[in-house]
Amino acid sequence: AVDLIGNLRAAPRIALDVGGGAAFKVAPQLFKRLGCKVKTINEKPGEASRGPDPTYDRLQDLVRASKKSDIGFAFDLDGDRLVVVKDGRKQAPDVTLGLGIAKVLEMRYKKIVLSIDTSVAIEKFIREEGGRVKRSKVGEANVVDLMIKTNSQAGGEGSSAGFILPKFNMCRDGLLTSGLIASMVGTRQFNEIVRFMEGYFQLRSKVNVDSRFHKKTMKILLKKMERQFSEIITTDGVKSIIDEDSWALVRQSNTEHVIRISVESNNLNKVKSIKKQVSKLVKKSYEEARRSRNY
Repeated sequence: AVDLIGNLRAAPRIALDVGGGAAFKVAPQLFKRLGCKVKTINEKPGEASRGPDPTYDRLQDLVRASKKSDIGFAFDLDGDRLVVVKDGRKQAPDVTLGLGIAKVLEMRYKKIVLSIDTSVAIEKFIREEGGRVKRSKVGEANVVDLMIKTNSQAGGEGSSAGFILPKFNMCRDGLLTSGLIASMVGTRQFNEIVRFMEGYFQLRSKVNVDSRFHKKTMKILLKKMERQFSEIITTDGVKSIIDEDSWALVRQSNTEHVIRISVESNNLNKVKSIKKQVSKLVKKSYEEARRSRNY
């Protein structure tokens, strides 16, 4: 990891929230070896002041510590996922992936796989830098599978804050990702990608749907969305491309009685409007599916 990360600028101050998990020892060791000044939070194994998933937790202790550091990183319990906190602000999970991707683009890696629910901001950034993007189904295994099939050099899933670099490890690796991101702190590229991604807004919600009606509901929904939106993708669920900066994705859950909705746009009012519109379509489709009694 140290060889891939390279030299860090001016011994940055790093705040780490290891969440009492697997990274409790190796994360501080990595950054100390890189010459950083390290403050560690929740370093006692099995004990933590926050929940196990940093993508959902407010990370209040790390938010405070980041105000006196150059950057903060929060790991999940097995250390494969990572959330970035900068200047007292917790960044969205997609920012983790975006920063990792920005670093490998700097390393001249151009073939990248993103899950279908990853921010369009990352895809636009990749293309602007001369990279090529393939979209996979949601889920780390699906991202990795497409990376292998297309011989891609990097990939990830924005919603889970997971970045994958095959040269190091063919799965998400929060430790490597944190080091790569730390090497960018204070650079023009770091500030540019964060600023660019902060211009996009994502909303996620779910509609309660009896799983017996999932397939029928999605079939009805597909027809409704085809009538309302000009571009539809069915790689995983139903995704509508509304314009170059806006999309909506609807997927059935495999484990719960719900259908999930993800929406993104670079306009906050628009993303709210799209979510409302798509939620209504899902509910209407479910009502029709129930009336048909055809599973």
